[in-house]
Amino acid sequence: MKSLHKSMNPLRKRRTVAALALVAACGLTLSACGGKQEAKESAKKADGSVTCDFTQAQYTIATGNSTGVYYVMGGGIANLINDNSGGKVKATAAETGASVQNIQQLGTKQFDIAFSLADTAADAVNGKGAFEGQKQDIQSLGRIYANYTQVVVRKDAGIKSVADMKGKTISTGSPKSGTEVIATRLIEAAGLNIDSDLNAQRLDLGKTVDSMKDGSIDGFVWSGGLPTPALTDLFTSKKDEVEFLDITPLLPKLKKVNDVYDQGTIPADTYGLASDVKTVVVPNVLVVRGDFADNNACAITKLIMEKKSDLAKVHPAANEFDPKTATKTGPIELNAGSKQALEDLSGK
Repeated sequence: MKSLHKSMNPLRKRRTVAALALVAACGLTLSACGGKQEAKESAKKADGSVTCDFTQAQYTIATGNSTGVYYVMGGGIANLINDNSGGKVKATAAETGASVQNIQQLGTKQFDIAFSLADTAADAVNGKGAFEGQKQDIQSLGRIYANYTQVVVRKDAGIKSVADMKGKTISTGSPKSGTEVIATRLIEAAGLNIDSDLNAQRLDLGKTVDSMKDGSIDGFVWSGGLPTPALTDLFTSKKDEVEFLDITPLLPKLKKVNDVYDQGTIPADTYGLASDVKTVVVPNVLVVRGDFADNNACAITKLIMEKKSDLAKVHPAANEFDPKTATKTGPIELNAGSKQALEDLSGK
């Protein structure tokens, strides 16, 4: 590596060689290896501000299901860091069950950067929901793009609202995922008990779509960016047999649980639909532990915002990246380095 100091002592050199061997074993794009954050201290200028320059580190990014947007976007961000950090930072992206698992394993240092839905991250910092009584020490690198709650049912299942899911077999997403969180809240908002009123199947997105195709489930809830590749496949192959539900009548009850929920629209041309579909949207955030180096947070945030057109080639959801809205991560604290980068980019 060009960035290694020639004056490195033998013990430090052995540790560095071991770290580089781990990188080689994991690969540079997609990996299930745990994160090993190398740089803990933030590089500062004389006036105390963050340098926004990369320093030596190795990061693993927690994404989501392999057929979802997190996975694709996470791989794109890892490659972007590897290609633009001057060899100082090595990033890998790992497939996971998504939001809840991501934050839990961020806390145990298995990952260093994680994708999460804002409602799940809010639960984490407040010690609620899946994190009841266990507040997580996390910060945000910024708000990125919106997740659309995509509720799809088989046309022959007789389901016209979430309340109609009573007695039906419904996929509520992978265990410990943000999808499972919002699916549970939707079902409860409709007056149903997820454990007794329907046959809930905790399937990942790939298995969910396969089950829709073979008719073994009646519908599903999915929270993801637009378009989600697996849903594109479903509507291409089973267009006349499946349809979206408008879940916005449940939005007022959802907002009582968490104010981050908002109304959005799935454009008809996203999946070749006959018309637009109203739905509930939730912002996505990138989160890190409270000890994440501010200078690397600044450099990463600046990089993904300035090169969002490169990420949009990986997935069009990156077109939503905007430094002016990226600071809106409350109640998740914005990392000091990311705040500096976003304010600089937005001209504040």
